[in-house]
Amino acid sequence: MVSIVIPAHNEARVIGRLLDGLLREARPGEFDVVVVANGCTDDTAAVAGAYDVRVLATPVPSKREALRLGDEAARGYPRLYVDADIELTTAGARALAAALTTPTGPDPNAPHTTTPDGPRAGAPGGVLAAAPERELALGGRPWRVRAYYAIWTRLPHVRAGLFGRGVIAVTEAGNARIRALPPAMADDLAASLAFSPDERVIVPGARAVIQTPRTVADLMRRRVRAATSVGELEQTQATAGDRTGPRDLLAIVAARPSLLAAAVVFALVAVVARRRAARAIRAGDFTTWLRDESSRT
Repeated sequence: MVSIVIPAHNEARVIGRLLDGLLREARPGEFDVVVVANGCTDDTAAVAGAYDVRVLATPVPSKREALRLGDEAARGYPRLYVDADIELTTAGARALAAALTTPTGPDPNAPHTTTPDGPRAGAPGGVLAAAPERELALGGRPWRVRAYYAIWTRLPHVRAGLFGRGVIAVTEAGNARIRALPPAMADDLAASLAFSPDERVIVPGARAVIQTPRTVADLMRRRVRAATSVGELEQTQATAGDRTGPRDLLAIVAARPSLLAAAVVFALVAVVARRRAARAIRAGDFTTWLRDESSRT
């Protein structure tokens, strides 16, 4: 049985959207869905309780604690960890599970291929973790927000990593790997770095819809949080993956000169975010969660 763990902190406005798509075409008993309402002051638990899922509640507003409780309650593998504010369909969840239950893909004799987001699900080897392709919701967003993501989505480490997709699926061995990681604000980045390229795949048949910020201020909140998270990983794990540098931006602009203005926006946002994050890093504040509320409307 495929288990799906959904940590949810004050997600009453959006969790119904996720569960609608996730369960719409699911067969009875196909998914073991556990929603962990953590530290909620809204109706998250009540909204989730209207669906065929199990709902747990804890007064502790902690994603890591919610994941721990969900893991203890979950019944099977593969196991999907899904953010409450994204959209994932039944077919997408099935594709992620299939990529892990058949590690060599549907045709073990097929040549290795890649997608723009990274290795195809048919890549050979012991696959322990999988994630969907991203579909960023950018309609109605300010030009600067759209410009930022036009660059971000073209960065090689963003295209290949499991992070920033709202979903990570793991085998039992993969689950043991990420559960052994130390606490980190950037839990999805830490999980991505825990697997070698041969152990993780991006699944073309799965697509997660990610709501982007609706304001530049909310974009900055996300990026300051991300920069703070990277700083934490560099301090605690001596690694944080690849950082974006001038060469990355130059390569993108060289391939598409029309993105020059977008690259300038990206660079400015990145510089400001790192400067603001430096205060939290110096103070060792890796618990303040700068949440983007605009994407939850």
